[in-house]
Amino acid sequence: MRSPDISFVKRRRFKAGVPKGFIPFAPDLAVEVLSPADSPRYVLDKVGEYLEAGVRLVWVVDPEARSASVYRSLTDVRTLSEKDALAGEDVFPGFRCRLRDIF
Repeated sequence: MRSPDISFVKRRRFKAGVPKGFIPFAPDLAVEVLSPADSPRYVLDKVGEYLEAGVRLVWVVDPEARSASVYRSLTDVRTLSEKDALAGEDVFPGFRCRLRDIF
């Protein structure tokens, strides 16, 4: 079982209300914040597992590099610098946050 650092699930996906603890399905958005101990292979494995489980959008935020990678699949990847903004796109409509505001 994997658990992202941050996740987002649309309210309509909760049929009987928001449960306590882990949800029994993949979130719409998964966010991983890299730590110095994370190896690139470890992180890519996690991203692949999230996408395979049905996560529609994955953000990997790298505080040290002041950047983020946005995954729709393992081949559809964009790298953002602190001058760019994370956007929720069709997964989290209306959400937009400049990376420099996070760092």
